[in-house]
Amino acid sequence: MRIKFGSASLSTVVLLLISLIMLFPFLLMIVTSLKTMGEIQSPTFSFIPKKWLFENYALAMSRGDWLRYFYNSFVVSAITVIFSLIFNSMAGYAFARLRFPGRNVLFFSVLIGIMVPPQTTMIPTFLMMKLFPFVGGNNWQGAGGFGFINSYMGLVLPFIAGSFGIFMCRQYFLNFPRALDEAAQIDGASIYRIFFQIYLPLSKPILATLAIFKATSTWNDYMWPLIMTNTEKMRTVQLGLTIFRSETTVEWNLLMAATTLVVLPLVLLFLAAQKYFVQGIVTTGLK
Repeated sequence: MRIKFGSASLSTVVLLLISLIMLFPFLLMIVTSLKTMGEIQSPTFSFIPKKWLFENYALAMSRGDWLRYFYNSFVVSAITVIFSLIFNSMAGYAFARLRFPGRNVLFFSVLIGIMVPPQTTMIPTFLMMKLFPFVGGNNWQGAGGFGFINSYMGLVLPFIAGSFGIFMCRQYFLNFPRALDEAAQIDGASIYRIFFQIYLPLSKPILATLAIFKATSTWNDYMWPLIMTNTEKMRTVQLGLTIFRSETTVEWNLLMAATTLVVLPLVLLFLAAQKYFVQGIVTTGLK
């Protein structure tokens, strides 16, 4: 029996409270971006700013080359998302629909990749990027140059495929009836045609879900760009946020203003793909 509070059900009230709790940090970030440093450091806390300083956003963007930071993050995120969708979906299709020797062993190896913390692979991955042959002045032995350091390829290459994406695509493709493949094969379609003309058009939910996950992780990545870049022209937005912190002070109002602008593209991406995202989450684990 559902308990009613007026016109709202108990579940609606609970979900509303949870939503407000989750939104509170974002609201605090926005109001902090509109305050003065004196008000932020005041011993008495006030949620609403006494004076709304919208010029904090312009001042924050004037610190550093933010157009370059946003451009770098957009390029790295877009390339990573596009190639990861291609490779993850193809690998997931192969594990879900094709029969070949060693399939289960290979898929188990992919699952191991989910369990390995990324911190344990940073140094080997960095060395691979630095010692890549015939790139960045390197010879065939990978010596004499800098490889993919300070390049878009160095920021993108390690993340264009991933165990989690392959796993999600495989689980999604398992939901397709086997009769679909058989009918296509009777009509003379190859496995590539089946994948590109049948499976991909029907995979918008899972592709949108993976795009959101990959874009979010790439856009918010701080550690890998910090390791792979050492010039300002290759900074991403996450590295750009460090200009508001010094050894002794943090300009919280400017930092929160810049953070709000950095978060905005991800919010817009989620709103644009929200319908497919929900479908992808719901249907991925059905089988």
